[in-house]
Amino acid sequence: MIKVHHEGVGILISFFLVFVVACITAFFYAHWLVFWVVLLASIVLMGLALNFFRSPHRYNPAVNEEGVLVAPADGELVVVEETFEEEYFRERCLKVSIFMSIFDVHANWFCCNGVVKFVGHAEGNFLKAYLPKSSVENERSAVIIETPQGHRILERQIAGAVARRIVTYPEENDQVTINDFIGFIKFGSRIDLYLPLGTEIYLKPGVKVKGNTTVLGKLPSM
Repeated sequence: MIKVHHEGVGILISFFLVFVVACITAFFYAHWLVFWVVLLASIVLMGLALNFFRSPHRYNPAVNEEGVLVAPADGELVVVEETFEEEYFRERCLKVSIFMSIFDVHANWFCCNGVVKFVGHAEGNFLKAYLPKSSVENERSAVIIETPQGHRILERQIAGAVARRIVTYPEENDQVTINDFIGFIKFGSRIDLYLPLGTEIYLKPGVKVKGNTTVLGKLPSM
């Protein structure tokens, strides 16, 4: 049985009611062929919506491993590169980006254990999330986590061309682990991680990853 994320309950109920009204209207007032087209379209769209808002139960036993980094979202690893993070850290970091299509689970997890030091939100555009400039031009949220080893990690949720709402759960000083949700992005998006130089990433761009399951790498020793 599919477990639905609570962020999708209201939307799914609205979709269901609209589809029911459309089918009833087509049944009584349209040609029988139109009714079947509306019915089949409603079933397909409802299935896609349920798939998007699914919320699988996951637990990663690596939660007790020091310095472990876990994928914060389902999707494709699209970037692993050194870059200058200019919005918060203002220093060179290792950037890791995961692109989520509309077919991926859109619940997001923390990539590491630690304490939340900052939570912010910036308005912006809705460029396609796989474009590099979407990281700094699109609507986005930012969460900075300080690990038990003293590293500061920036985890950024980015809205895409379809995604129009970012939900971010943590508050400053929250104690979090890789098994906790950081938030949810509705309808296609991206997550960027800004990590300290020296972080070891085990995977290369182009690989599909699974949120709260795939181990991305390990933070450097302090």
